[in-house]
Amino acid sequence: MLGQMTAPKNLCLLRLSAIGDVCHAVAMVQQIQAQYPNTQITWVIGKIEASLLKGLPGVEFVIFDKKAGLQGYLDLRRKIKGHKFDVLLHMQIALRASLASLCIPAKIKIGFDRFRAKEGQWLFTNKKIEPQKNPHVLDGFLGFAQALGITTQAPSWNMEITDEDQLWASQKVASGKPIAVISPAASKAERNWHSEGYAKVADHLIERGFYVVICGGPTTAEKLLAEEINSLCQHTVKNLVGETSLKQLLAVLKLAHLVIAPDTGPAHMATTVGTPVIGLYAHSNPHRTGPYNSQQYVVSCYQSAVQQQYKVPLSKLPWGTRAKGKGLMNAITVTQVTDKIRQIIADHYPEME
Repeated sequence: MLGQMTAPKNLCLLRLSAIGDVCHAVAMVQQIQAQYPNTQITWVIGKIEASLLKGLPGVEFVIFDKKAGLQGYLDLRRKIKGHKFDVLLHMQIALRASLASLCIPAKIKIGFDRFRAKEGQWLFTNKKIEPQKNPHVLDGFLGFAQALGITTQAPSWNMEITDEDQLWASQKVASGKPIAVISPAASKAERNWHSEGYAKVADHLIERGFYVVICGGPTTAEKLLAEEINSLCQHTVKNLVGETSLKQLLAVLKLAHLVIAPDTGPAHMATTVGTPVIGLYAHSNPHRTGPYNSQQYVVSCYQSAVQQQYKVPLSKLPWGTRAKGKGLMNAITVTQVTDKIRQIIADHYPEME
């Protein structure tokens, strides 16, 4: 474990992916910046994730191309050449990230505690963060700031959005009505809710006075899902799937009054810009990976699913155990989601009741 540390002059952060995780890491970085304003921070990050965080105040980004094979490591070594870091925060347990850490010269390399340092990460570090009992991913990341001597606070974010991107979003979702965003697709199809449910919820929102926008990435699967939801809706929804950059999507999420999403990056992007999220969960524990500031709005059938699969109470399972299989999300009902919509309106927009 770490002893007393002084503020490092130069710090490198290694967290390559994914979108939700880098959003969590931003909160940690900005707490370091608040208490150690003179520390120079370099972040080794994936290409897609860098496009979301571009312009983040006080951070130099070094892009690691994980698809480039050996050349990616050689390029990273070249980009890092000349840098001298007091500390490396090695915040990703994947072996690919650990191999990348070998290209980063640092006196101290801090990784997860021995229990969480999976895939041999502990072999690539010389210091560990303190063990934590059942933390949210973001709280786990805050452990790295605490290892530097930071007294951590409740997370907050200062996300860079250009005037151009904000104007684009305002023009695309121009409406005098409150805005609800549905981001229906997760990275794995089994984590998606069904299109009939999304369509009924979209109609419910429109009937309550919302302007509904569907957002998502450019993949064929995401486009087809959005088209199917649209075809099942009784009312017109705005379809922006495949039409936004990550920065533009962030701007849309900032304009929104609420967001509905499964276990996917936009749920955490919305959290960074202060928009309440209704998270839909069946495969992963929302207390570990759910939208950090919207736990009270999560609709989850995870506990029943995982207990049925493993035949033991959730409290007896390792933290982070996943439920497996298709169709688990079908246990979520439309009524459960519309109840959370009413709760958000009551909590944040009582004038709409």
